[in-house]
Amino acid sequence: MTVRYGQLQALTSIDLTMASGETVAMIGANGAGKSTLLRTIAGLHSPVEGTIRFEDRDITRLAAYERVALGIVLVPEGRRLFPSLTLEENLRIGATRGRPGSWSLARVYDLFPWIAERRRMTTVFLSGGEQQAVAIARALMSNPRILLLDELSLGLAPAVIHRLYNVLPSLLAAGMTILLVEQDVTQALRVSDRAHCLLEGRITLSGRPEELTPAEVEAAYFGLARRGGAGAG
Repeated sequence: MTVRYGQLQALTSIDLTMASGETVAMIGANGAGKSTLLRTIAGLHSPVEGTIRFEDRDITRLAAYERVALGIVLVPEGRRLFPSLTLEENLRIGATRGRPGSWSLARVYDLFPWIAERRRMTTVFLSGGEQQAVAIARALMSNPRILLLDELSLGLAPAVIHRLYNVLPSLLAAGMTILLVEQDVTQALRVSDRAHCLLEGRITLSGRPEELTPAEVEAAYFGLARRGGAGAG
């Protein structure tokens, strides 16, 4: 799959497969193309080459809302909550285009009890970590089969990041598949079944986290292998 913004090529020949029920991490620095990849899978960008297939069905030309109905749901970078609405109203919006399933307000409140206690509060009074939790909860209301998490830990304190990552096993136990975009390499590798590194729109490293050495990850993340011929070191 190749994606362009005008003359700028954001993704080049991306080949990615996800199996049902696994967590796949996409790591890389700012500007590597990670968010573009998620937004393209979600239907917010269209590839100029290649196809996106879901259970042997070509969904490349489906609109974003049609992909939500299939169970492909994005938690966007920056949360994108509706600040004038209450927490519960934000959650209900998540269910408007979703598919039938077991995720409901009651189940979301069971996962995040504090949201139930503050459900009539508007989102402007929440911390960054609380907003991220509400963004995840809103996505769950769509009953996703594939959850696209964009920069889960961005701008959050380590303790908050730890709490959010502790939610992931519950989602996997519910049969969800997760594609996680992260700059926090340690967290991403800790929770993923497979990992890919994206650099300047290309996948530069792939494998199971336990098979990837720190040196390999660093070289792929910063493009050190590409510069090796310049006599560095």
